[in-house]
Amino acid sequence: MNAHRTAPACLPVILAATTVLLGTVGFSGDVDPGSLPDEIIANFEQDTYGDWQVTGEAFGSGPARGTLPGQMQVSGYQGHGLVNSFRGGDDSTGTLTSPEFRISRPYINLRVGGGGYAGETCIDLLVDGKVVLTVTGPNTEPGGSEALEWRTWDVRQWLGQTARIRIVDQRKGGWGHINADEIVQSGGRLEAADLARAFTVSQRYLWLPVKNGAPKRRMRFVVDGATVREFEIEYATGPADFQVFSDVSEFAGKQLTVECRLPGGDATLDAMVASDSVPDADGMYREALRPQFHFTSRRGWHNDPNGLVYFKGEFHLFYQHNPFGIEWGNMHWGHAVSSDLFHWQELPTAIYPPRFGDWVFSGSALVDWQNTSGFGKAGQPPMMAAWTSTGRGEAISYSNDRGRTWQEFEGNPVVSHRGRDPKVIRDQARNRWVMAVYDEDEGGRDVVFHTSSNLRDWTKRGRIKGYFECPDLFKLPVQGKAGESRWVLYAADGEYAIGEFDGEQFHPESGKHRLWHGNFYAAQSYSDAPDGRRIQIGWGRGITFPGMPFNQQMTVPVELTLRETPEGLRMFAQPVKELDRLEGEVCGWQSVELDAHRIRVELDPGSSNEVGLLIRGEWLMWKPSEHRLVLGDLGVPVPDTKTLPLDVLVDRGSIEVFVNEGAVAISKACHFDPARRSLGGISSKGANPEFKNIRVTPITPVWTALSR
Repeated sequence: MNAHRTAPACLPVILAATTVLLGTVGFSGDVDPGSLPDEIIANFEQDTYGDWQVTGEAFGSGPARGTLPGQMQVSGYQGHGLVNSFRGGDDSTGTLTSPEFRISRPYINLRVGGGGYAGETCIDLLVDGKVVLTVTGPNTEPGGSEALEWRTWDVRQWLGQTARIRIVDQRKGGWGHINADEIVQSGGRLEAADLARAFTVSQRYLWLPVKNGAPKRRMRFVVDGATVREFEIEYATGPADFQVFSDVSEFAGKQLTVECRLPGGDATLDAMVASDSVPDADGMYREALRPQFHFTSRRGWHNDPNGLVYFKGEFHLFYQHNPFGIEWGNMHWGHAVSSDLFHWQELPTAIYPPRFGDWVFSGSALVDWQNTSGFGKAGQPPMMAAWTSTGRGEAISYSNDRGRTWQEFEGNPVVSHRGRDPKVIRDQARNRWVMAVYDEDEGGRDVVFHTSSNLRDWTKRGRIKGYFECPDLFKLPVQGKAGESRWVLYAADGEYAIGEFDGEQFHPESGKHRLWHGNFYAAQSYSDAPDGRRIQIGWGRGITFPGMPFNQQMTVPVELTLRETPEGLRMFAQPVKELDRLEGEVCGWQSVELDAHRIRVELDPGSSNEVGLLIRGEWLMWKPSEHRLVLGDLGVPVPDTKTLPLDVLVDRGSIEVFVNEGAVAISKACHFDPARRSLGGISSKGANPEFKNIRVTPITPVWTALSR
């Protein structure tokens, strides 16, 4: 790409945090005040406020040292101290007023955060006792950020006069507080400005620098006068933690203008790099904490698996994805494909948000084999995606090139309601489509069923109450009973029911059950999986990787079966058979150094009341008398049995356990001590525990063979 500067369009006010070189010099009428070095009014690094006058309770007796109890993480302040009126929560009030000072520079720069209520959560400049300038924090709605950002007052008309600064908190309730730091008289402005940089697109990727914890800034890509992408990014105005990237190849040969409101002038955007490769291509997937056989995205955040479908030899994994940072936001549909459920090739983003704030939330995918939608071409069936447009409702898109590019249906939304997460399946018995979708129209947490003959026009049918987010609906044969099957209705939290589905309503035959425990959420199962298998992948919610340029992982793919138990029909989950192919030679279990390993063992407690394994410092303990298995701080019920077979998967960042052939499944986040790599057997208060049929094997890292 070739780059040049262009005049920026008007952007929303998104301010920045930066640093400033401070000093102290007197003011003289013979000196240009704009040429003087900065002069500190206050930096709040002392234990008290000194000569500042305090009223009320909100500000306490001295500056805060960062985040206060019950507050979101505060960032963007300089040094150790700042003004933070969240003392006692959002209902405390008060004021903090400076001693008089002489205005000696043309600008006053100050870092500001917190509530955005004029006259209530604000900072005032008083001249002759009157408010002549004021500024608030940025926040009035739930969410938001506690980041402080530079604001600038133009005080040239009051040069030479005396003034005071008053920091005000007279607001109760949400965002009823104000944050301030680094109040400085300056010769120039530190508040952010609208910047733009234009490229002629000749390379595939545009790299963008990210600084974790920096203020989120709205960035736009503009082509031919239209905004083609718009997102928030913690753009690094100084040293970056890592680079993210955006595939801009669809705009090849065109001028692409990047617009953002940032501090630091035009040079701030020079940190963007055009390239035909992704950042750190040689080191990608080889980071210190990168899981070795669980799916993680190359860069950024991911959560729910979406659109699990098998087509023409490929398992497709779509997923909720923030390509521009390691926290939730900017929801796109990421995309990866695999022939074996482990060696994933990441493809370009599948579905982009149609506009900022109208995010692409969870859903499902399928193959329209009979082209009932009419979107197929040349006799080939289209792939279809059903997803939630947060600004409109349930939407569909289609692809005629094996999911590589997607076109949105012009008639979207196909269903309008208060809800999300459509799961679409084929009802072969009635020759139509069924959508099971989470719904809040009646004020509850329900799943509603809609039907369609063409995937475009939908009719509302039945409703079942008490299921929260990301429904899945599928039919399973009963193992060992030829010709017998049941329907399963599954929800994001892992609770499921077994029963019958008549095409319009699900009829449970028993209460809800739970298979998965721990860091597990929003699982989906594959449509059109080979050999009729029901393969499931979940989001390992809360499995984090501190310091890495990626965040969260998927759980290991499992095959679901329906079996008779003493309690009735229940689902079982076992790692898919494809995992067996990644196993290496059997290790000596008491001398192994664990990294990515599989441990099979049958626990026999003998007369001990506890028996288990110590895995890299994490306790996995069976308490037979309590019918409970404990992994770290997580305890789950297990069957009443004399011995307990376990299948344990250890990877960087997690342990997964499958109990008694998958009657119970656990996914657990673990931040391992790098120095603790051992595996050992443990027991207490008894004798003769046994570890039978133990087999420990390394799992071959899948990323080494990944095609990029």
